[in-house]
Amino acid sequence: MESSKLLGTYDGCTDLEPEDRAYLERILKALPLLADIAHADLLVCARAGDDAVVVSHAAPNPVPSLYPRSQTGHRFLRRDRNRIFRVLQDRKEHALVSGTLVWGAPTLQEVFPVRDRSNRLIAAVSSNRNLLEHERFQRRDAQFRSMVARVLDQGFSGRLNGAENLGRFTEHDGVLTVDNRGIIRYMNSLAENQYRRVGYVDSLLGQQISELDTNEYICFRSMESGVCLEQRVTEQDQVWIKRALPLLPALPSGPWWRHKPVDTQPSGAVVFIQDITDEVRREQELKAKSAMIQEVHHRVKNNLQTVAFLLRMAARRATSPEASETLRQTMGRILSIAVVHEFLSRGDQSEIDIRDVCARIVAEARGSAPERTKGLEITLAGESFSLPAQQATSCALAVNELLQNAVEHAFPDRTDGHIHICLDETDASMVIRIADDGIGLPRGFNPAESSALGLKIVQTLVRDDLRGQLNFCSAQGVTAAIFIPKDLCSRLR
Repeated sequence: MESSKLLGTYDGCTDLEPEDRAYLERILKALPLLADIAHADLLVCARAGDDAVVVSHAAPNPVPSLYPRSQTGHRFLRRDRNRIFRVLQDRKEHALVSGTLVWGAPTLQEVFPVRDRSNRLIAAVSSNRNLLEHERFQRRDAQFRSMVARVLDQGFSGRLNGAENLGRFTEHDGVLTVDNRGIIRYMNSLAENQYRRVGYVDSLLGQQISELDTNEYICFRSMESGVCLEQRVTEQDQVWIKRALPLLPALPSGPWWRHKPVDTQPSGAVVFIQDITDEVRREQELKAKSAMIQEVHHRVKNNLQTVAFLLRMAARRATSPEASETLRQTMGRILSIAVVHEFLSRGDQSEIDIRDVCARIVAEARGSAPERTKGLEITLAGESFSLPAQQATSCALAVNELLQNAVEHAFPDRTDGHIHICLDETDASMVIRIADDGIGLPRGFNPAESSALGLKIVQTLVRDDLRGQLNFCSAQGVTAAIFIPKDLCSRLR
């Protein structure tokens, strides 16, 4: 067994042979499930020279853990002479329940020996349960307490097959037990309420579970296979997750190999029922809302594209060059907004990949460029990052304005040239640079004082929506840089 695949840490556990570790791994697979059922923190400990090391720690899901962090790898010193050493070092059969303090909380500790098939002690499990939770457990039905003890015994002897495939239990799970004839022997109040919601008003204790109209296949399948199983079932308008554990007979005392054959036929099963009806309904509602929102974005995109098409027609028919240019610029702005709605219409996205947005804007610019600029080369490179939908729209408008400005003004006497859009980052910002190799800025031109509408739009969007900065540099062309704070962005891996 490769160490990288081990569930526990065995640093210093020189007494453990490879087969001992393999045996413990079977127990560790079931440890989270056992912690959930016991409502206790479970610490598997093994000898490490004169000390003891916590091989693995499983915290319970239904109740808070006693520990602020995992205890895996923690060492107990022999001189402390705690209850774990009474089992590990002194070979005590079982350390009785006793009170102790764990991180200041009154706790009941019980230590169980772990023995291999030849009855050799190889580890110990410390079960630490909050005192209040222990008192609550003691008030539970005797059959429930007996079931918990049987499941723990199976788990600590490595006989809870398939437990690693089950989801975590909750405090609100219904619990029922059946014997090997399928007779219901125990139901907690939560299980009674669950079955009451599907029409079983009277008590089901003593009833044959196979005679119910509900789906109980998993219970019989678990008893038949001797494996823990999980199944999602729908009962009328209820949705449940059922988790079935076979209940095996207790092992005989002494080495297993002296008692042949060992009875491995389950004598019953315990079924935990988690009601996920409300979660499923919320999920369905969210899916319906998501589909509706996607449809809205799709229609908005189509409508914007229709408006852009009408503007294109109007620009072609305009007799005034100034009016035609204004209409064309407006069309570009509308299409840059439509790009964001197109991405939103593809799925339930709260954030938009800006590199993809820039790629679409570049494609639109190439397709709608005037005939005299058909020879321009527009390229895109750099890192991906995302922005919320509103900021993505502002970013798309700003990039579109700067790109169109470069296309229109950077190459007045040329039919070729290069415009490069690069997405980069600094320590504090994500940066979008639009650089051209054109004629550069006019002498004395100050972007901050410019009255050009497009430039004012960009400055307002960058300052107010993106909370960033807009810088210009004129050297062998013009480079416009948009700096967007990283706390507004998320990186796409």
